[in-house]
Amino acid sequence: MSSFFLILTSLFFLIITLKLIFRTTTTKFKNLPPGPPFLPIIGNLHQLKQPLHRTFQTLSQKYGEIFSLWFGSRLVVVVSSLKTAQECFTKHDIVLANRPHFLTGKYIGYNNTTVVQAAYGDHWRNLRRIITTEILSSHRLNSFLEIRRDEIMRLIQKLAQVCYNGFSEVELRPMLSEMTFNTIMRMVSGKRYYGDDCDVSDVEEARLFREIIKEIVVLGGANNVGDFLVFLRWFDFDSLEKRLKRISKKTDSFLQGLIDEHRFEKNNTDTMIDHLLKQQQSQPEYYTDQIIKGLIVVMLLAGTDTSSVTLEWAMSNLLNNPNILKKAKDELDNHIGQDNLVDERDISKLSYLQNIVHETLRLHPAAPLLVPHLSSEDSTIKEYNVPQNTIVIFNAWVIHRDPNLWTDPTCFKPERFEKEGETNKLISFGMGRRACPGSNLAQRTVSLTLGLLIQCFEWKRIDEEKIDMTEGKGITVGKKISLKVMCKLRYPSKIKGTF
Repeated sequence: MSSFFLILTSLFFLIITLKLIFRTTTTKFKNLPPGPPFLPIIGNLHQLKQPLHRTFQTLSQKYGEIFSLWFGSRLVVVVSSLKTAQECFTKHDIVLANRPHFLTGKYIGYNNTTVVQAAYGDHWRNLRRIITTEILSSHRLNSFLEIRRDEIMRLIQKLAQVCYNGFSEVELRPMLSEMTFNTIMRMVSGKRYYGDDCDVSDVEEARLFREIIKEIVVLGGANNVGDFLVFLRWFDFDSLEKRLKRISKKTDSFLQGLIDEHRFEKNNTDTMIDHLLKQQQSQPEYYTDQIIKGLIVVMLLAGTDTSSVTLEWAMSNLLNNPNILKKAKDELDNHIGQDNLVDERDISKLSYLQNIVHETLRLHPAAPLLVPHLSSEDSTIKEYNVPQNTIVIFNAWVIHRDPNLWTDPTCFKPERFEKEGETNKLISFGMGRRACPGSNLAQRTVSLTLGLLIQCFEWKRIDEEKIDMTEGKGITVGKKISLKVMCKLRYPSKIKGTF
């Protein structure tokens, strides 16, 4: 039996190898972007080291601004220049409007039917319309202003209690994550699930939610070789598919419970779930329970970790550049004063604060490789062939550090955005018709939180050593080492009454 299995496996490998060789010699696969040599079966998978955006940077320096790799038997093209990226999203925007389907999308993304993973077409257009007009429109975001403000002020209050009497050491990451998750979940369901003051009456419900989110974040960022070497899925060596199936059922059950609770309790709230259930009554085919659950998952995964990661990078850079921190503080004191707290409507007056956010997004895009695209037909990018079903990746991290686009590209210099048009070079939220629709919410949350952190507290490093800026791993790339700093409440006698 074992000999038969060995023969069968060897035969399978031979077929895959011959298929790959055949593909690379056909006309369709000629004149591909240059790239490194690849091995049979695995292609270039053995060369991929974390963090991927840095590995791709090294390859782009050798093979050019557009190069190709083989992930198993799947062709991948990586774009590392703004000019080429702009060409892709003008000439080929519709061709590149699809998404590759991965195992995580199958189980976490409701069989690749969410707005992030869905194939380009009527279903995706319906989801995009719901997102832009019903969930993340300016009117809806304005209606959730009090939620954002309240959650950010809870963060400020917690910090103030810790450091009211002088400089105290704090770890910002868990506080920032708690704030962003509670903000999104209050918008979605009206409930706070994190913190000692969470208002979920059922302690088990809050615990279950936190457990689900923790596991989704881990599994969602997993590198699954089985997405490219299909035969490995037969064995499921790391039990990834089994774990995804389990968390998929648990997540679906939890979210269905939330929807049913809002459907039957009729509590006259105006959360995202309530609003979509009202639309469901008149257009049930467009607002199914599964679509609502998919929208919740996207809001949680795309709208929480990215904002908290950006805030941690911003604070780390400010602490490593105290002159920039002082300039931002002076701007807040001059425009807002010491007796009033900055509010969302004030952000437009604080150009330097906005520049700090832009510079953080430039140096540290939360998703450095954005979300991959998939070509729906054969096309030509620059002078190279890009066949149908090619995965196309845009290395925003490299583009944002291109010395041809930016002076001193690795330095944190918010002043660079004083020049008109510089923000047009940023692609932190993607480009084209599949660009992130949540950019407005993210920038509002990050800007107000950062403004209040700077205005309300004095900040300094724990010692003379600069903050370690080593990157972590995953789709969303944060700091490897959680940020621990010293902070002290400014003007306690004036600000005390606010808390």
